[in-house]
Amino acid sequence: MRGSARVWLAAGAALAVGAWNLPAAAETFRLRIASGHPAVNTYVHLMQTFFVPEVSKRVAERTSHKVEFIEGYGGSMVKVADTLEAVQSGIIDIGGYCFCFEPSNLPLHAFQVMLPFGTMSSDVSVKLARAVYDEVPYLSKVFEDKFGQRLLGLIADNGYNLTTTFEWKTVADLKGRKLAGAGLNLKWLEYAGAVPVQSSLPEAYTAMQTGVYNGWIMFPSGVVNFKLNEVSKYYTEIGFGSITWHGLTINRNRFSRLPKEVQDILVEVGREYEARTGVVNDENYPKQIEQLKSIGAVVKKLPTDVSVEWANSLKAWPQQRAEELDKMGLPGSQVLKVTLDKAEKLGHKWPVRYEIK
Repeated sequence: MRGSARVWLAAGAALAVGAWNLPAAAETFRLRIASGHPAVNTYVHLMQTFFVPEVSKRVAERTSHKVEFIEGYGGSMVKVADTLEAVQSGIIDIGGYCFCFEPSNLPLHAFQVMLPFGTMSSDVSVKLARAVYDEVPYLSKVFEDKFGQRLLGLIADNGYNLTTTFEWKTVADLKGRKLAGAGLNLKWLEYAGAVPVQSSLPEAYTAMQTGVYNGWIMFPSGVVNFKLNEVSKYYTEIGFGSITWHGLTINRNRFSRLPKEVQDILVEVGREYEARTGVVNDENYPKQIEQLKSIGAVVKKLPTDVSVEWANSLKAWPQQRAEELDKMGLPGSQVLKVTLDKAEKLGHKWPVRYEIK
């Protein structure tokens, strides 16, 4: 090879290496983020006030890029039961939603609901859920493998109790009463002898006002934020537990097209958002109980023996549900066993210790 040719080859190689090492050109990425629930819901409020501004800020501070969010809450972009599909299809990029509205697509992800009377601490609940997800990879992988999205964070709810239009003191008082829930927690009502009615928060006020049903399995923030106390005066602390069965997901194709440094920030903030849903719900719970009292609700905490009675009525159900999931090819028994054990390691004492074979 002649000298001049070698020089040109060397120069070309140097240019190629230099170009390879150059930072990516600055870009602005617009992401559509949405939930069917309104911002009065704690988890949606945290999407709006923590996740969105933190991602925007960190991307601006730590990369050459910008992220701009187009936000849509309260059903303005997606309905509560359509969010998983909206993320999957790319109608929105990031969605926050309850797995309770996906009983066919995500039957196992309501696993804490299958073990009622768990911890009432939202912080412990989300830590418990994360420990189970980490031990059983299927729970995270199914979002990518089947639904074209990546799980950014789990979301804890407040502790569940029962708001009703009537006063009650024993499980027998609920027999034949029409009571609402969402998804699998309807089984709690069924085993207690109540008539379960599938519903969603946005329709709860009118439904109880008109007598479609006479109560709701609900955490205190839901009652306060949706003013359900105006139509269901009695809030009874029965202690069903805090359930982590919401999630924040991002469309996988959209995620894969983002620079690695932006991806890392989304994952980082997603996990911080996850933890914050537990902490904030625990901070708010006693405040919301007091708020309910101050606005005229009759708030009562039932003795432990009522919880034990209700849990005993459900004693056989977790094993039955585990077997149903196993027959579907899902790791149902494994997940429920892991959840029981890890809950106890986190300090929870079950009123009735469910047994999974």
